[in-house]
Amino acid sequence: MLSRREFLMNTAVASAALTAFPFSAALAQEAPQLALFVPAAPGGGWDQTARTMEQVLRNEKLISGAQITNVGGAGGTVGLPQFISQWNGKGNSLMVGGMVMVGAIIANKSANNLSEVTPIARLTGEFEALVVPAASPFQTAADFVAALKADPTKVPVAGGSAGGSDHILFGLIAKTAGVEATKLSYVPFAGGGEALAALLGNQVAAGISGYGEFAEQVKAGALRLLAISADKRQDGIDAPTMKEAGIDVELFNWRGVFAPPAVSDEDKAAMIALVEKMAASESWATECKNRNWTPILLTGDEYAKFLTEDTARIEGILKDLGLA
Repeated sequence: MLSRREFLMNTAVASAALTAFPFSAALAQEAPQLALFVPAAPGGGWDQTARTMEQVLRNEKLISGAQITNVGGAGGTVGLPQFISQWNGKGNSLMVGGMVMVGAIIANKSANNLSEVTPIARLTGEFEALVVPAASPFQTAADFVAALKADPTKVPVAGGSAGGSDHILFGLIAKTAGVEATKLSYVPFAGGGEALAALLGNQVAAGISGYGEFAEQVKAGALRLLAISADKRQDGIDAPTMKEAGIDVELFNWRGVFAPPAVSDEDKAAMIALVEKMAASESWATECKNRNWTPILLTGDEYAKFLTEDTARIEGILKDLGLA
């Protein structure tokens, strides 16, 4: 029989070997376990993306399962430092993020940014939606803009974290209407579920987020959709674009995934290949259609280049709006 000391030494060696076993090797042999990190509260767009990814990857037998971790707050800037420090080098891990996090990092002057993680893939894009509670006096986007011009402090708008895509869109709407961004009443929430509750409880005058987060309540008649930030009308969505409604604004919110810092080149390549297989599946296409997500896959170095360019663009917008 093994002594207690020998047993503990053997266990430690086995554990270290398991930890060191590369994700690329696991992926080559069988459907591995995946860890998904969501730097936001449950219920929002990033959380929906992670859970949809897990469902599709399992259905396609690309993974055996996934552990989802939520760490919400400040547009992802609370969770990002944890992902950088605590998930460092873990080749079986992905963080969901996107345009919202880019804006929040700039607006919050975060100590960490997305240059410290490993870009894997841009996955989806989503047009933003402007909605009001069913009982709202605003019947059209023009009504909303008129109220904003009359007194912006009396038109509180719910959305995601400060500096994110929802906040940016509200600022752009105000700018086209000639309303100072500093006078806006923006009510940020860490998760989409909280913003939705504020809308349904008539605690705010309007809400801005990706259409997918409001779709069910719009279809149920609990919310009224005034306009979307698309470049053209969308099939299955009964609402004008903002430009049609007289608001000269278009905005495209994107979401993607990142691996932690210090992952091996082999694990990075394996993760990109995994996401590409998922994105090419019928299951993913169906989910994107059902959730009104536009597939815009971009991987590896091309994704990293896009991220650098988009960060510069968003920083410029936030400075123009007085948010950075």
